[in-house]
Amino acid sequence: MGVFDSLGTVRPYRTWDGVVARAVHGEHLTFAVVDLAPNLVVPEHHHPNEQIGLVLKGAVVMSVAGESRRLGVGDTYFVPGDVPHWAETGPEGASVIDVFNPKREDWEQVERLEPSAGAWPG
Repeated sequence: MGVFDSLGTVRPYRTWDGVVARAVHGEHLTFAVVDLAPNLVVPEHHHPNEQIGLVLKGAVVMSVAGESRRLGVGDTYFVPGDVPHWAETGPEGASVIDVFNPKREDWEQVERLEPSAGAWPG
């Protein structure tokens, strides 16, 4: 990637079944617009990366370290590194921005999809 790009030309990562992340990687962080399918459960997991997110579209229930909340458009969340968390969408699915530090080098091991427009801005 150069200095400028468009999300529609980025090869997305399929990070989970029903989860597609269009990511831009810097030297120390990853910025991703993530589409989550309707009625999806992302199982509890953890990673060493800090994660900060913003809901762009739809709604998602986030649980971080056992504390759960339903988040809608404009709501944010913070997941410290190595803290267990999970997410669940309703019938409308969701699109979120996720920022990770350090960058998600582990995503290079997951399936890459062909570039395409995402659900956001839709």
